[in-house]
Amino acid sequence: MDKIWLKDYPPGMPAEINPDQYPSLKALAEDAMARYAGRNAYVLMGKSITYADLERLSARFGAWLQQQGFVKGDRIAIMLPNLLQYPIAMFGALRAGLVVVNTNPLYTADELRHQLIDSGATSIVILENFCHVLQKVVGDTQVKKVVVTGVGDLLGFPKGALVNGVIRYLRRQVPAWRLPGAVRIRDILDATAAPPLQAVAVTGEDLAFLQYTGGTTGISKGAMLSHRNLVANVLQCRAWHEQVSIENATYIIALPLYHIFSLTANCLLYMSVGGYGVLIPNPRDFPAFVKELIRHPPNTLNGVNTLFNALMNAPGFEKIDFSHLVATVGGGMAVQAAVAERWLKLTGCSLTQGWGLTETSPVAAVEKLHKLEFSGAIGLPLPSTEISIRSEDGSDLGIEASGEICVRGPQVMRGYWRRDDETAKVMLPDGWLRTGDIGRMDAHGYVFLEDRKKDMISVSGFKVYPNEVEAVAARCPGVFEAAAIAEPDEHSGEIVALYVVKKDPSVTAEAITAFMRQSLTSYKVPRKIYFRTELPKTNVGKILRRALRDGGSV
Repeated sequence: MDKIWLKDYPPGMPAEINPDQYPSLKALAEDAMARYAGRNAYVLMGKSITYADLERLSARFGAWLQQQGFVKGDRIAIMLPNLLQYPIAMFGALRAGLVVVNTNPLYTADELRHQLIDSGATSIVILENFCHVLQKVVGDTQVKKVVVTGVGDLLGFPKGALVNGVIRYLRRQVPAWRLPGAVRIRDILDATAAPPLQAVAVTGEDLAFLQYTGGTTGISKGAMLSHRNLVANVLQCRAWHEQVSIENATYIIALPLYHIFSLTANCLLYMSVGGYGVLIPNPRDFPAFVKELIRHPPNTLNGVNTLFNALMNAPGFEKIDFSHLVATVGGGMAVQAAVAERWLKLTGCSLTQGWGLTETSPVAAVEKLHKLEFSGAIGLPLPSTEISIRSEDGSDLGIEASGEICVRGPQVMRGYWRRDDETAKVMLPDGWLRTGDIGRMDAHGYVFLEDRKKDMISVSGFKVYPNEVEAVAARCPGVFEAAAIAEPDEHSGEIVALYVVKKDPSVTAEAITAFMRQSLTSYKVPRKIYFRTELPKTNVGKILRRALRDGGSV
């Protein structure tokens, strides 16, 4: 196909990357640990570890796994928030040849049971706060070894003990649990007679992660991401970031590392350039989050629209030093113009939009990092990436036509774990992936996201994209956040319903409707407006329209 986007690439941007530059993600990580041994790798609550520490501790954890009988290809679940323990356990597992199954710590017992059984995980690393959930289901799974940790376990004495004490006894955030045979990760890492890590041959085609997602069809399933998939996406993102300087950057890890966006665009990308990651265990604790940003002025910051919007409204935001901020990237959900414009005004740095999905490891397209005017585009396809707008039958629709965004490149998953039926639904011939997102491409190769197929609203046969409605609502004075969904209607089939969180308590539904009529044609204007104190969100801050549809009006 004609790669029209290459003509608009930034100067010096390569059209292709070599996904085989490193034989595996393991090799990339070990190279970075050796190359940047003396640099700080991560910091949590004032406690830093260097790349040399990361190499030593991850090797020790990997060796322990080998000593317990775990071998290449075994699956290990990691159920942790953003703690020092996460990269240590993850890289240790990868270095031992295991496949990492990232697991949301907020899972219910049923969700955890499904993921552990489906993945066939035989071990799990878990924060003690969630052990009571594991206790309910572990007997139904193949898990043979449980590794437990507390928030403060690696913070040193006495700080670590104090943190654990506050969480356990003052805040009472650790319900009682019993898991016979469970081992503390600090005992593994502190062992004086630890065996050496045995070398394991890992290739690019070997699985690195089973990353669970609802995908394009709504069923929770594991996207099979190979070492080559992840290496490719790291190198693609690294090439794109050559527009700015990110070598040895201080970057903020606010999105959870068990989410693919943060895993690749934070942890793996910045490890490859010797970055210093500031771990934020709970980004919804904005007073603590702001303090960390003041303490560690960032060079880069990745997040979602809701996080940037809330952060700019947090007390103390004006005290953060953004003078060294060279890149801010929003993904996971549409970045709204009102948020991007305010971010640029307050920080002096563009809020760049990017796009992808779990099945693409995840990044497929990104806007130019230094572009000051918000265009609404999700960007240009990354090097070695092709994007095509397709019809239902899979044929290319061409420029400016609206259809399903399809992607081809070395970062596209191998398929869904043990689900050939689900894989067949999304994979077209010649390696093209159906993404389930509706969009268009302009004559310069810029891709514009309109919405998810499943979220589209049909008003008397007219298509309404919630993103468009929400973007207009976000500009309305007095509105903090908004989400648009379809609501059944006996006359038009569906109408637009808008759920709003107020910034100004005095704002009314009538005022919002009048404002939106100035920018939207009549059938796109919300017929019903509901006010809420907050909107349901995923673990990374994406608004859950599905929960609003299921919950009805309030």
